[in-house]
Amino acid sequence: MLALVTNDDGIDSPGLAVLARVARKEGFDVLVAAPDQESSGASAALHGAERDGRLLVNERDAPGLPDGARSLAVAADPALIAFVAAYGGFGPKPDLLLSGANRGPNVGNAVLHSGTVGAAFTATALGIPSLAVSVDAENPAHWETAERVAAHALGWVARTPLGRRTLNVNVPDIPFEELRGLRQAPLASFGAVHARIAAPGDDDTALVLSYEGTERSTEPESDAGLLARGWATATLLLAPYADTSVEVPTLEGNTLDR
Repeated sequence: MLALVTNDDGIDSPGLAVLARVARKEGFDVLVAAPDQESSGASAALHGAERDGRLLVNERDAPGLPDGARSLAVAADPALIAFVAAYGGFGPKPDLLLSGANRGPNVGNAVLHSGTVGAAFTATALGIPSLAVSVDAENPAHWETAERVAAHALGWVARTPLGRRTLNVNVPDIPFEELRGLRQAPLASFGAVHARIAAPGDDDTALVLSYEGTERSTEPESDAGLLARGWATATLLLAPYADTSVEVPTLEGNTLDR
């Protein structure tokens, strides 16, 4: 069984090792394939850099990986990494995709813009069960808390058929003994997401912006509100699907009103 670990923070993020260790403890072989630079806010974009028609991929160790975990830096957004992996671009098709652990929350309807969640959505749409994990801090100090919550979530994902669902988990950046627990939560009406903005051709001027609504106080039972009160949250998200619950008027032939 093979787990692909990716993220949108890039190959140098310590959050990759968190999920790599979780996957290894669950019995998976681990392949890390992450963007070679920050890709926050990429959503499910399929951007990548190529040379002579080949995606740019280099062997490069992410920090803190368990022994034996292969690690690749890919010049691509995380959703493209998931897409390529699903079609055997890095070897056998993964049995599971783990995305994160992200620096910064991915909560509310703003998950639409998240590269972390975008990679997980892409994997799910291509038949690979997926789990996205984020920590509520730009520079987390308590990765152990995220690791223990992720291990619990992965244990559930590994034994539960999710179909077209992706599990999105957010963890407060607090010591594990201060964690109030894990609760299933609805999405806040906006929430929070990070996005990367770079001047063309000048990565040194890249900025990472945080977009955040006010639901932490006004929607206390949402994922954003619970996270702010010391709960880890779990939200099942549906990958794109056709909703047939409302009938759209159809036409036969060229009968549009003129």
